[in-house]
Amino acid sequence: MKKIEEIVKIKQFKFLFYFRSILFFSVFSVLFSFYSMAQGNLLITPQRIVLEGNKQRDEITLVNSGQDTAYYSISFLQYNMTDDGSFEEVTEPLTGQKFADSYVRFFPRSVELAPGESQVVRLQLRRTPNMENGEYRSHLYFRAVPKEKPLGEEETVSDNNTIGIKLTPIFGISIPVIVRVGDIASSVVLSDVFVHKGENQQMPELTLVINREGEQSVYGDLNVEYISPGGKHFVVGTVRGIAVYTPNSLRRFSMPLNVPEEVDFSRGKLLVRYGSSSETKAKIFDETELDLK
Repeated sequence: MKKIEEIVKIKQFKFLFYFRSILFFSVFSVLFSFYSMAQGNLLITPQRIVLEGNKQRDEITLVNSGQDTAYYSISFLQYNMTDDGSFEEVTEPLTGQKFADSYVRFFPRSVELAPGESQVVRLQLRRTPNMENGEYRSHLYFRAVPKEKPLGEEETVSDNNTIGIKLTPIFGISIPVIVRVGDIASSVVLSDVFVHKGENQQMPELTLVINREGEQSVYGDLNVEYISPGGKHFVVGTVRGIAVYTPNSLRRFSMPLNVPEEVDFSRGKLLVRYGSSSETKAKIFDETELDLK
């Protein structure tokens, strides 16, 4: 791959830097739907792949929603999830951590998409006799390849007394690919549930800890209902697609709550429920109540 173009100028010892922007997104963003996600002009469906049981193959659909032809390279990366839900590239595997990239083939490894065009990326699991029971996870990364300028096209420099750095932004999006081997499971407990005023001092904020045990990661939606002293229910908060990946044992999470006019947060209680997003296998991982006083 050719190096990103850099143009250097100098002016009165002042430096202006246009920082290179690399945007990552993952199985991992809680504000996108379960079925699709997007970054830049690339739309990806679905936003996570799980190969387990007899399921050996799956497909990912890419769509260019922009007005220009786009090029993407596809590769595997390894990420760890932190306690606050952000991601860090793996430098050293954690104890018991397993990666899926050695067992999953995908094709093609690069795509060119005209405006409005779609492309299917096919994945196939290759099980080996020595695979241990457990969950294997890697992240499939779709990296935009910047369009190269034709030879002879050069940046015009009008002032030789200035210095600056111009870097072309590179966008990327990643989704988790999970392989599960054997009879594995997990359990979830919600703890440290607390309500306090948010940064704007008007909209209250809920904080809690999602505690996970077992060999399997969990992925689901967090729903919060206010229950009045008279027994009326009001939905005051929903966040979809919250994951706690192995080998993490917990995730700290916070979310703003909507307060309808009928709701009085000085009394009543909150019902907090964390459950699977699947419509075919709906499951409540855990739920808890918080008395408001």
